[in-house]
Amino acid sequence: MEIRSGKIVIAAAFTAAASVACAVPLAAGESGGFEVLTSYVHGYASVDYAGQTIKGGPLDGTGTVIETSGGPFAEGANYRVRCVVYSKKTEAGLDLEAPCAFTDTGGDTWYAMSKRRAGDVETGGGGSGGQEIEGGTGKYAGITGTCRYTISYLPDGWLVSRRSCEWRKP
Repeated sequence: MEIRSGKIVIAAAFTAAASVACAVPLAAGESGGFEVLTSYVHGYASVDYAGQTIKGGPLDGTGTVIETSGGPFAEGANYRVRCVVYSKKTEAGLDLEAPCAFTDTGGDTWYAMSKRRAGDVETGGGGSGGQEIEGGTGKYAGITGTCRYTISYLPDGWLVSRRSCEWRKP
């Protein structure tokens, strides 16, 4: 009986060691976090359609990384940001999607899909949403991640947003 428990202890130790060894390659990838502050001007068009208000159009602006844990998202990095926004507002709420391209001063671009189901797109409004980082070019190739953001709509078609993001690269 003691020999069996010894074998169990040895087997458990071997399993634990193998788990750690298998985890090392996963830990070898890069990851981190960053926050980016953006400012945009929009050119939305609007149509009332079957009990819905549908808006869409370009969102053009800039972004600056204000905090980072490192990696390709350097503190102080600046981006030209271009998005296409599509939203539907019904009695049930908001349904908004916006694919965006963030291009840095070196010409490398990362892509993100923003989605929001709360708030609005009117002056004085805004809301919170999520964003999926979906790769990019140059130093952003292969990067994925998620962001949480808040956005506020200002007069004259302007808006500001702050994103808090986590990224990873295999």
